[in-house]
Amino acid sequence: MTLEPYLFFNGRCEEAIAFYQEAIGAEVTSQMRMNEAPDPPPPGAVPPGFENKIMHANLRIGAMNLMVSDGNSEVPPRFTGFTLSLGVADTAQAERSFNALAQGGKVLMPLGKTFWSPCFGMLEDRFGVGWMVIVPSAEMS
Repeated sequence: MTLEPYLFFNGRCEEAIAFYQEAIGAEVTSQMRMNEAPDPPPPGAVPPGFENKIMHANLRIGAMNLMVSDGNSEVPPRFTGFTLSLGVADTAQAERSFNALAQGGKVLMPLGKTFWSPCFGMLEDRFGVGWMVIVPSAEMS
C-alpha cells in the first residue's frame, strides 16, 4: 500500500511546480497537460482556457512523491485540514528549506528548538499549502 498527497492548484500548478523545484529541489518525474490526454475529456470537463493546464504531474521530493494538478476549476484552492511535513538532515537544511518555502507565504511558527526536535517550524506557502519543516531528534528516530 502507498499513501501520497495529491494537491489541486486550480490553474496555478505550473507556478507551484516551478516554486517547489526552486525551493526544495522537487524533481518532475512525469507530467501531462489536459490537451495531451490520449482520450478526449467529456464535454464540459475542462474549463475554457485550461486546455494547456497540467492534468497530472508527479514530483519527487526526497523519498516522497507529491502528485499535483490544475484540476478543473479556477476557484482558488483551499488547503485545509492537513500539513505536509518535510524532514531534513540538519539545521542548515531546515533554514534553507523553511526560508525558501516561506517566500510569499506566512510563517506560523518560526524555526526553533522544541522538546521533540533541534529545529522545527511551521508555515503556509504562497499557495496556501501548510508545511512543517523538522530536523528529526536522534532520541525520537
